[in-house]
Amino acid sequence: MSTATSYPKDRINVVLLEAVHQVAADRLHAEGFRVEMVAGALAGDALREVMGRAHVLGIRSKTEVTEDVLRAAGEKLLAIGCFCIGTNQVALHAACERGVPVFNSPFSNTRSVAELTIGETIALTRGLFEKSRKMHAGEWDKSAAGAHEVRGRTMGIVGYGHIGSQVSVLAEAMGMRVVFYDIVPKLALGNARRAATLGEVLEQADVLTLHVPATDATTRLIGARELARMKRGACLINNARGSVVDMEALASALRSGHVGGAALDVFPVEPAGKGDRFESAVCGLKNVILTPHIGGSTEEAQAAIAEDVCAKLARFVNNGSTTGAVNVPQVELPGQGGEEEGGALRRHRILHFHKNLPGVMKKVNGVAADLGANISAQFLQTNADVGYVVLDVDPTDGERLMQGLKRVEETVRVRMLW
Repeated sequence: MSTATSYPKDRINVVLLEAVHQVAADRLHAEGFRVEMVAGALAGDALREVMGRAHVLGIRSKTEVTEDVLRAAGEKLLAIGCFCIGTNQVALHAACERGVPVFNSPFSNTRSVAELTIGETIALTRGLFEKSRKMHAGEWDKSAAGAHEVRGRTMGIVGYGHIGSQVSVLAEAMGMRVVFYDIVPKLALGNARRAATLGEVLEQADVLTLHVPATDATTRLIGARELARMKRGACLINNARGSVVDMEALASALRSGHVGGAALDVFPVEPAGKGDRFESAVCGLKNVILTPHIGGSTEEAQAAIAEDVCAKLARFVNNGSTTGAVNVPQVELPGQGGEEEGGALRRHRILHFHKNLPGVMKKVNGVAADLGANISAQFLQTNADVGYVVLDVDPTDGERLMQGLKRVEETVRVRMLW
């Protein structure tokens, strides 16, 4: 996959924070980039210092790339890779305004989260956590009271996307009935049944599992009123986002016995790093499984995420393609071929981010016309804020055209590839 670029690839600095999987470093080294790995998250002056030397930044969920941090990066920063599902730790609009694409991997850990959910379903239904706690305390309690098979019980799924639908398939394979609710019409897999309302799922589920994004609409989606509608003794699983559940209301429902158990992997407030103290209203309660945001933390998922994000980053740096970016227009580009095409020098590729205002493309094409530049291909996409146009031009015209585009008032940034 390694190809030549206008800027020497061995001088392109890629900085990977937060112990991104080794596969990422190996993949980017193979591309010819210079790679630096940092074990933990950075903030403040330490992060700004890194941003000042990074052409590509790789992070997970703990590093906050704010607008202030982006300013510290200056013009050097080309792209940001989020080696995780979410991108809310990055000031996406500010990055867009600077022509910095942000890439993530929204689906690579799907199986890992789904498997964790199924494991927690069995553990909660059998009361395994409480049994284990008693054994560690020296207490032998062989009673079957409150322990059930999952077969024949109802799994309620809120959010039937990539993870929710896979949980559905696995749950049904174990003999569970599945009912789900999603605000977007989704095709039911297997014998799963789509509910018309959230309340319908709450009332039927023996195990309720949440797989929704963090939005204004999902903030405290499950509160005291929703918990009260659940069957007495039903269990709740949240491996989605910490903001989705009202933790005080859940703690109250657990203490009263109305909710029979819970498994939580995400929380409204999470410690910044390993060793920091964790506190929650549900700590110490019976039949509650707490895990430190590890839903996607398997070797397989992290390796898959590394492969996915690195492929997107390399395609952008080498080729200009923004496919998979979450904050800039997505343009899928063909390759540029070898050093020569049919005996002629390979064409230059000009990457131009600009403010999305009326008349910009007239100016861009006017620059080319005034220079007499031969444009062999042009690719354009826009969003509400910026446009991204890619021009393939004859090699003798590349540098002149790039300098001309820099003078277009609406230009955000321009870069040339061989």
